[in-house]
Amino acid sequence: MGTLVLEEKWPVLGRYDKAAEWLGIWVDLGRAPRTIDAYARGITEYLEVCERDGVDPVTANKANVAVFVRELATRPNRHGANVVSLDSGTGLSNATIQQRLVPVRLFYDFLIEEGLRESNPVGRGKYTPGRRFGGQQRGLVPRLSKLPWIPDEQQWMRVLQAARGEGIRNRLMLALAYDAALRREELCSLRTDDLDPAHRTLRVRAETTKNQLERVVPYSTATGALMMSYLAHRATISRARGPLFLSESRRNHAQPLSLWTWSKVVRGLALEAGVPQFSTHTTRHLCLTDLARMGWELHAIATFAGHRSTESTLAFIHLSGRDLAQKLASGMDHIHAWRVQMLTGTTAQAAR
Repeated sequence: MGTLVLEEKWPVLGRYDKAAEWLGIWVDLGRAPRTIDAYARGITEYLEVCERDGVDPVTANKANVAVFVRELATRPNRHGANVVSLDSGTGLSNATIQQRLVPVRLFYDFLIEEGLRESNPVGRGKYTPGRRFGGQQRGLVPRLSKLPWIPDEQQWMRVLQAARGEGIRNRLMLALAYDAALRREELCSLRTDDLDPAHRTLRVRAETTKNQLERVVPYSTATGALMMSYLAHRATISRARGPLFLSESRRNHAQPLSLWTWSKVVRGLALEAGVPQFSTHTTRHLCLTDLARMGWELHAIATFAGHRSTESTLAFIHLSGRDLAQKLASGMDHIHAWRVQMLTGTTAQAAR
């Protein structure tokens, strides 16, 4: 994705040379297309607000950035009632606002390196409550950490029931998305040579992951049976090696299945099942939570998920109050038994 293509998609970049230059550097560094797209979206929205208010983005201050934040938080949402991640039909979620601010902050880092500014009006949120400031700074927007939503057993069964009416490709994709805790792009980018049916594993290539971290993950026997059925079906569409999941529509027949097509499939399942919160990422959250429920070590879950940090894994695991109560009861039962043994001398008598 070259700079000229970006300027065609977002014309405002053509009016701000420094912004286009900054984005061009990320393109030349080989950042993933989706990363470039997210950066371009964030910086162009900011430039448009500056242009509307007659503000030079190069010399803008924190108050000008705050106007941009207010714009993001209060604008009418074009998706309206179809938005399932927000609490209302207006504004963007806290996480999305944080995402929009990242390219703005990086743009000002670039201007500082170029000697065009002395400070960054966005800041980095290094302030720690309860401590003296000591040169640290509070983030421009408070970062809210919400538990990810996962379906309960009844909701999950309704989704599976809806999926039974789908073709073999969609059923396999849903099974793999859960079984291997795959992100949407990782799932849709799978190739035939990523599979190892003999060992029931698949390779998630570094270039398709969020953090460029390659991994090999297993899938279950049941998913393996679906895989063999799908490969036989795929051969009726195309015998060529390459993308695993192919479109079966007339317009894009035998072309790689797009991210957006898979999103539409999952959205349709969610609505049919009466579980509108269900999304392409829900299966990943559910899988990692189930692994934690089964007693997997945190480091093992992080490796399976492809996280560099266990902190990222912790944000994905959603143990319910009932799960935690059971773990507490189990732990307390063990401690209680040990204390009783110590009090009654049972352990010492058994040793003699």
